[in-house]
Amino acid sequence: MLHRLYFRVLSLAGHRLAGLWLAIIAFAESSFFPIPPDVMLAPMVMAKPDKAYHYAAICTAASVVGGMLGYAIGFYLEPVGHWILALTGHTGGVAQFQQWFAKWGIWVILIKGLTPIPYKLVTIASGLAAFSFPMFIAASVVTRGARFFLVAGLIKHFGPQMQEVIERRMMLVTSIVLIVLVGGFVAVKLLG
Repeated sequence: MLHRLYFRVLSLAGHRLAGLWLAIIAFAESSFFPIPPDVMLAPMVMAKPDKAYHYAAICTAASVVGGMLGYAIGFYLEPVGHWILALTGHTGGVAQFQQWFAKWGIWVILIKGLTPIPYKLVTIASGLAAFSFPMFIAASVVTRGARFFLVAGLIKHFGPQMQEVIERRMMLVTSIVLIVLVGGFVAVKLLG
């Protein structure tokens, strides 16, 4: 079923309302939907490279707004949050995330938002942990923006061969971006 859903989402990239569908998928993925918007973003950027950053901005904005819904589900509707996480196979992750939030705070959002770990887990767990909402939004904008603009930029400049590399080596690509991002924050803190 998930395989079929993946290809259905991929087919929406060619739809005349692809930008709207991209926003809907990015919004939904941040709170309850299992397929990431990258599945649509990549072919849309390949089809129209001049709109790469426009599409990345759509993904970022919709993902952050969807993240607000995920946060609200965790914060206000705790049983629903636990149910969604259980439905998507992440039941045991909540306690671990709450420990990570207590220990590392905003870094959890920054790091997990870049990785292929489902962002809904981060958003719902942030609400369940009652993490600072303004900090959650700021971290979401940074991390989701970094991810989608990176994917759009790489595909715009390197085309289909980069999409294959990203799909095969998603963890390596996001780890490199994460190292650069964390290194940048550390450098700013040390120099500032």
